[in-house]
Amino acid sequence: MPKNLLSVRNLCASVDGRRILNGAELEINAGEVHVLMGPNGAGKSTLANVVMGDPRYSVDEGRVFFEGADITEEKPDARARRGMFLSFQAPEEIPGITVENFLRAAKSAYTGEDVKLLPFRKELRARMEELGMDASYASRYLNVGFSGGEKKKNEILQMAVLNPKLAILDETDSGLDIDAVKTISESIHRHKNEENAIVIITHITRILQKLPVDYVHIMADGRIVKTSDASVIEKINRDGFASVLG
Repeated sequence: MPKNLLSVRNLCASVDGRRILNGAELEINAGEVHVLMGPNGAGKSTLANVVMGDPRYSVDEGRVFFEGADITEEKPDARARRGMFLSFQAPEEIPGITVENFLRAAKSAYTGEDVKLLPFRKELRARMEELGMDASYASRYLNVGFSGGEKKKNEILQMAVLNPKLAILDETDSGLDIDAVKTISESIHRHKNEENAIVIITHITRILQKLPVDYVHIMADGRIVKTSDASVIEKINRDGFASVLG
């Protein structure tokens, strides 16, 4: 039986007193690739943020479990140490902390072990090369002065270095050119194995062309209203969300 990583049960959540999630349900097992789609405002990013424990959101009902443990009340850093990762739509700029120092500290916090500088630096350079990132970015402050595409690549670099059990990628492909989308898609494919799982939130399905998608979930009105296989993506591209929500 596949190992269950994430279980979201009847999740209702609000921000600033406004209800956004209305009973979202989701099950994710190791070895799976899930895609989350839906109209703007459906609650996709909110679901990702609530699963990661974003303190801006209030959980009104429901529970979130990771590897069988109830993490509904846990802080984001505790969830990250469990092996959960979220790439942001709009990554923050953090002056004063270099990409290398940030990732080395993050990996140490995740593994609970001291991360030796030279082996880590070698691994970091290898992952940057795979993403077509200039090695000089390792010594630059995190996302400061990065283009939109460079910020998105840096998010995928973090995933590649940290090697989380569950990676949630929130519109990582938005604003990228075709070549950058291809590079990021290939990196996601390299990361995927039978011990981890990936959730991709996207409007632009080019990033999915080379990925083995297991499930596609359609969100509307703050909950998942339809789950299908990858064949539904072509229908949505051709006929829009109305064709699967009617």
